[in-house]
Amino acid sequence: MANGFVTHNCYAESLANRYGWSTWGPKGARKRTSASYWRKPLSWNRKAEKERRRHRVFCASLADVFDSRAPEGAREDLWPLIRETPNLDWLLLTKRPQSIERMLPDDWGFGYKNVWLGISAEDQNHYDLRWPILAAVPAAIRFISYEPALGPISMKDHSTYPDLSIYGGESGPGARTNKPEWARQNRDECAELGVAFFFKQWGTYLSNPLVREVGMTTAEARKLDKDGKGGGRIDGEIIRQIPPSALPVPGLVPEPEPQAALFV
Repeated sequence: MANGFVTHNCYAESLANRYGWSTWGPKGARKRTSASYWRKPLSWNRKAEKERRRHRVFCASLADVFDSRAPEGAREDLWPLIRETPNLDWLLLTKRPQSIERMLPDDWGFGYKNVWLGISAEDQNHYDLRWPILAAVPAAIRFISYEPALGPISMKDHSTYPDLSIYGGESGPGARTNKPEWARQNRDECAELGVAFFFKQWGTYLSNPLVREVGMTTAEARKLDKDGKGGGRIDGEIIRQIPPSALPVPGLVPEPEPQAALFV
């Protein structure tokens, strides 16, 4: 991502290179999207209120809200926008949990009710480094983005657990494969520990158990599992759970869209 971290096969890097949005890497320029784009969440919020359906917003999908080099004023403008859109659940994902607390707004308190704070954790080492920091930050929902999954993760060595684990394999040309047992371990641990488990995708059909374990061709597996890149079924099931506490109004159903990248 355009945040100073070196990444392999990053979708955001590919998009930035394709459209010439920024020079990649630590010295890459951070840019804000247009004022009209920043106004879109207000219309999403009105739509969600009218439909009585909560919408989720993956904020800054091509950036990092807690990047110290984010465009001047971007965070200061983001917090009021979040407060003005109570029908939207904002997902703020970072690789910099150490920066979160000093960059939160003064009225954060125990956390905005419509903000989920998350960390990327692609293997055990990154989980062990980042999760304890996030766990200490007040938040309505804390989640881990276990993607791209590059190694097994166990959450049991820590005294606290996230509310949600999102599992996804690496996708795109040259994607590294992940092992089905990593996903199964995460699924089973989530069930044991009371953590919502959201299985996003295998990333590549070479990681899909239908190919890796059953011996199907990628074409055969694609016919049986079309959900997500590389398929989105784990042992024949689509598992896309959301934490119960993420539904503050009884009867409301969360929506996976729209997604927003408010600054890149």
